[in-house]
Amino acid sequence: MTDRRTLANAIRFLSIDAVQAANSGHPGAPMGMADIAEVLWRGVLRHNPANPQWANRDRFVLSNGHGSMLIYSLLHLTGYDVTIDDLKSFRQLHSRTPGHPEYGYTAGVETTTGPLGQGLANAVGMALAERTLAAQFNQDQFPIVDHYTYCFAGDGCLMEGVSHEACSLAGTLGLGKLIVFYDDNGISIDGDVRGWFSDDTPARFESYGWQVIRGVDGHDATEVGTALKTARQEVSRPTLICCRTVIGFGAPNLAGSEKTHGAPLGDAEIQATRDALGWIYGPFEIPADIQSAWDAKAQGAKAQAEWDQLFADYQTQYPDLASEFERRVQGDLPQNALVAFDKAIAETQSESPKLATRKASQNAIEVVAKLFPETLGGSADLGHSNLTVWPECQANSQDNPGGNYMHYGVREFGMCALMNGIALHGGFLPFGGTFLIFMEYARNAVRMAALMKQRVIYVFTHDSIGLGEDGPTHQPNEQLASLRSTPGLET
Repeated sequence: MTDRRTLANAIRFLSIDAVQAANSGHPGAPMGMADIAEVLWRGVLRHNPANPQWANRDRFVLSNGHGSMLIYSLLHLTGYDVTIDDLKSFRQLHSRTPGHPEYGYTAGVETTTGPLGQGLANAVGMALAERTLAAQFNQDQFPIVDHYTYCFAGDGCLMEGVSHEACSLAGTLGLGKLIVFYDDNGISIDGDVRGWFSDDTPARFESYGWQVIRGVDGHDATEVGTALKTARQEVSRPTLICCRTVIGFGAPNLAGSEKTHGAPLGDAEIQATRDALGWIYGPFEIPADIQSAWDAKAQGAKAQAEWDQLFADYQTQYPDLASEFERRVQGDLPQNALVAFDKAIAETQSESPKLATRKASQNAIEVVAKLFPETLGGSADLGHSNLTVWPECQANSQDNPGGNYMHYGVREFGMCALMNGIALHGGFLPFGGTFLIFMEYARNAVRMAALMKQRVIYVFTHDSIGLGEDGPTHQPNEQLASLRSTPGLET
């Protein structure tokens, strides 16, 4: 049987070769995280390469998306529709392997990452969606929604403020099926991070309410596997696994240096790395025994077949719930709901033709929530100012995981990035509210929703310079025009 280090080296050299062929890219992170990825993707992750949209698959997010060759290598090796020719066209125009993972371009990529920290926040949203959907649909003996969200994140992700917003909320909510691997290599583009990132990261996450597993050797498969087992045993808290790694692992002259972060290794160093790691194969060459050891198609088909049988039994016993579940995860609208919506809104307007716009919006939200049970509303601590709450809404929390309203707290960026994850997961129509001017805190997540063509709704109130006594800090001016100029965003 092929040893685990050799299997991980397949990731390393596909990544090295693709970056070298493109003369552009980031080999250091894939080389450093290959051993962790081998443990997760070969032994734990439940997925089906033949059906990347299987509803009950585990979600995997590469938050440090510059290391995109890591996920492209994994997708190719495990049997997704990502060919060796796709890897050879890495970072080329119109290829299926762009420089950063992009949702909708590559089979198996769950979200677009690259703006650091946002993938981590998306993962929190996915874990929240999983738990909420489970609470709304699972029945005794029928856990039809039962999967994990795994995320790889680096120092850069944790420096970004959105990581604080999202991870603080994840701890408060107790999202026990969220497991994050922290690639603690101590290097960013400018070099050793100790000069600008001296946080006690484990203590920070413990203060959020996370389970933290410290000091894992990210190049020891046994240690990583033990940590992962411990993480999966914790059901009431998300887990951060802190993995010490060496960026550019295996490169004799460049490992541990920022020089491997964002540039090809070069022919001489690549040959030296091949010699050092005992990789005797040529560029993009994966021998049959290694490819076979990675292939997850049979395992994935078996996992989905077992779930399909469970769901078939669920359909027999709970036909209405099963039909509703299928509708929601497919993103279809309820039959005749749009007609009923138009009628209800017309009736509301005829009753109160001179309503304030915020109140009219609240009335519309109430109608939407009744007609579209997939509605998952929320606000960044402004629910009673935005009027995003409605009389029958139920707060989502640890004690009420099936609730349809999120108290996101004063976390505009985190809220919008979480909503992206919720939408990507499927089963929900998320909306969130804040003052229009505070959209500026969340702009990049709003742009990412538009880029990914996700069905996310924003309720931006207090949208006029006529706010008056609040003054210029709360008076939007250019914001509406800039949102209208954002491709893919409807206002």
